[in-house]
Formats: sequence, C-alpha cells, structure tokens
Amino acid sequence: RRYNDRSDEYGGSLQNRTRFLRELIEDTRDAVGDTCAVAVRLAIDELLGDEGITSQGEGHDILAMLAELPDLWDVNISNWSNDSATARFQQEGYQQAYVGFVKSLTTKPVVAVGRYTSPESMLSVVRKGIADMVGAARPSIADPFLPQKIQEKRFEDIRECIGCNICASADELGVPIRCTQNPTMGEEWRRNWHPERIMLLKNPKKVQVVGAGPAGLECGRALGQRGCQVVIVEAKREPGGRVSLESKLTGLNEWRRVVDWRMTQIEKMENVTIYPNSPMRSDKVLEAGFRDVIVATGAHWRTDGVGRNLGYPIPGCGLPHVFSPDDLMNGRLPSGNVAVYDDDHYYMGSVLAEFLAQMGCRVTLITPAPLVAYWSRFTLEQEKVQRKLMRMGVELITQHLVTKIFPDSIVISNVISSEISHQPAGAVVLVSDRIPNDGLYNSLKPALEDGRLDSLCVIGDAEAPNIIAQAVFSGHLAAREFGEDQLDRAPFCIEYVEV
Repeated sequence: RRYNDRSDEYGGSLQNRTRFLRELIEDTRDAVGDTCAVAVRLAIDELLGDEGITSQGEGHDILAMLAELPDLWDVNISNWSNDSATARFQQEGYQQAYVGFVKSLTTKPVVAVGRYTSPESMLSVVRKGIADMVGAARPSIADPFLPQKIQEKRFEDIRECIGCNICASADELGVPIRCTQNPTMGEEWRRNWHPERIMLLKNPKKVQVVGAGPAGLECGRALGQRGCQVVIVEAKREPGGRVSLESKLTGLNEWRRVVDWRMTQIEKMENVTIYPNSPMRSDKVLEAGFRDVIVATGAHWRTDGVGRNLGYPIPGCGLPHVFSPDDLMNGRLPSGNVAVYDDDHYYMGSVLAEFLAQMGCRVTLITPAPLVAYWSRFTLEQEKVQRKLMRMGVELITQHLVTKIFPDSIVISNVISSEISHQPAGAVVLVSDRIPNDGLYNSLKPALEDGRLDSLCVIGDAEAPNIIAQAVFSGHLAAREFGEDQLDRAPFCIEYVEV
C-alpha cells in the first residue's frame, strides 16, 4: 500500500494489488507447460507493522488468494537484513513464527528458511508441519556437503554456519565470496580446491604448528588430512585463541563452532596431536626437533589508540583506567562511567559497549566513523547494532576522535570541523588496531637461515591481523601449499574470454 497509488484494476484493494503477481504466475505456467515446476518466493512479513505486509494481515491474505497457483511456495520475511539475520541478533529457526501458517492454506509443497544449521532443527520444521523442505543457503556455504552428511548420519562432521554474514559482506562489497567456516568457498575453480578433499603429500613430513587459534587449528587439521605428522602446541589451557575469547561475548556464542568443528576433526586423526599449556620459545621449538615449523601465535589489541584514523598514541593512554578489549575479555573490567572508543569499526566496539551496559556501566560509544559499527553494514546488521545500543541507553557519538585522556575525562575532536569538546569518563576502552604476536617467528628466522630448520612460515593474525575468516583461510592456504613447488604455476586460474 505504501508504494501502489494506482487507481485502475492494479491498485486500491488487496485483490487488485495482487493481480500483477497472479498474472505473472499464470502466464509463466502457460509458457512452460509441464516442462518444469513454477516456484514462487513470497516475503509474507516485512516487519514494518501496519505500514507493510504482515503474516497476520495482508501476507496471510495474499497467500490465501494464490494458494494453489504455484507448484511450490518459498516463504520468508524481508528485507534481506531480516531474512539473513546474523546469529548475534537471531537464533536458528527465527522465521518460524512468521511462516507457520502457510501449509494450512495450500496443498502445494512449502520451503522455509531461517539459517537452519542442525539436522535436529531441520527435521523439527518438517515434523511440525511448518514446511516440507528447508532452504539452507548460508549453511550450505559453510558446508556444501550438508545434505550428504545428514543422509550418511555423519552429524558431527557437519561444518555448521556461525551466522557471521561474512558471505553477505562479499556481495555488499562486490568482491569474491568467502566464508569463516569454509576456507574453500569461492576457490573451488580459481584454485581447484575441493571443500572436503586435499591431495596427499608425496613425502609427508613432521610439522610443528605453534598456536591453536583459528589459523593454527585449520592448518594443523588440513596438514593432517594431507598425511603429515602434526603437533600443535598452544600456550593456553584452552585451544581456540581469539575465537575462544570472543565467542563468550554477547551474541557471539555460535562463533565457537569455528573451534569445535576443527577440534572434532582433529580428535579423529591419529597423526595430529594438540598439547595445551605449552608456551614456546625459540629454543624449545628447536629442541623439539621438528624441521618444519608454522607459527600461528595470533595478535593482541593495541593499548595506545593507534588505529584507522590515528597514527600516533593518544596522550594519556598509559593511565591505569585505560583498557583494551583483551583486558575485558580476560576479566579486567572497568566500572562506572565508561567511554568506548571504536576506531576498529566492525563488531568489537559495539559488543563491548553492550557488555558494559549490561554490567550496569554508563557507556558512551565514540567513533570517527559516520555510523557506529560502520563496517557491520556489510554484514547486514549495522542498524540492528545501533538500535540495540540506543535502547540500552548507550550514548552514541559519531565522527569524533579521542585526542587526549585525563583521569576523569577525555578530549574529543570532530573529524569534520575539528571542534574540540570534553567528555566525562572514569574509564576508557580503546578498540583500535591489533599488533601481530610475531616475536617467536622473528626469533626463529636465524635457524632457517643456518639450516637448523627446513621451512618456517607465519600465518593468520601473527602475520597480519584480520577477521577470523581470513585467519582460517590463511591456515588452510599454508597447509595446501606446504611442500609444494609454487614457482611453476599461477596462484589461481584466470579465465580469458574471446569477445
């Protein structure tokens, strides 16, 4: 209704406004005959209340009018940010409440979606009579062999989607698709990577991987698949690196699957062993006797505020009431009036602001970007982030830099006008850049040069801090290329088309 202002037979009443869709379906059926089925996807709720189509109102009535016309109904909610909501804001099967009525109106098969990732929840949808089939786009990106693994009852081998929407960000940015869980996504043709199979090494080696974060676990797992004898050593008691810490934050618990799936696969491998509580120095690495070493020691958050917009430390960053994300994730917490300075622009600043607000802190989120969690607009969740923070009472200050920190306040500067103002703050959390933990790698370089090591490489955040998807990809790439001669072939296939 909010768009259609026609006064002819295609406007006005719901029956008239539905006429065009009806004619499209009928004409399509006439054109294709019995050569193929005609499926219709209909968003039956726009989540706009009375201003839009709703599952209790016009969405219900539209489907009732057209119930028997298509051969199959594919029903969902809109817009894309709602249909493909992230795990941070919606749990598995969140669209059931909107589409549950559809099968009562039609005898035709119904497909439902809602980021179903587990066989149990998929089966539940069918058994409850909500749908006949489950559409699994993002879960099939994470694991292209999802149906086969269900059929073979290999449920523990399913690489479940974590709902981060890194896949959606590629579409928004116009770049090749990628996936946090599945590092082969988008590389099946370009690099000839099969999602499940990796060629065995002709001469498998013994390899030590230092660090059991997302890069180290994926590298060790893939090397094991290639036939190597792999030892993964981890300084902390719990494997997982940054994923283990970040998945404990509000809304990110499903990210834990990045670790859990890899640990499950490694536990099945007799040739891959993990040793936690094993901090390593260069001398210990060399004493272990491995000739091939891969360093995946991660990164740590800066404590000086240097980030996307500031290339120098913020004066006052060394004061005791200044915190980093690592401090908060490891239990060192501020209280009272807290300013969160987000010069990272993805999820961390807003997640920590939400966490502190839940603890009872009075939180102000400050960012140089024009929107809070600016990069999360590519993962379809920026508006949800900002709306939630506003509802929680978090004060939002955009387009401002933090330029100085005092014991009880901060100085902020407008990035457009350079106007200076003061903001009260009893504690400050700096979310800016991360620094590679590459000390071990650098200390091992002489051993490579003098022949005590045959190979040495650094992967993941220890090489270049990035998103988790890139860390997983880096580990997988290192395992694929290990022991292979890369000089005689292109890094990936290029298709040349004659015009």
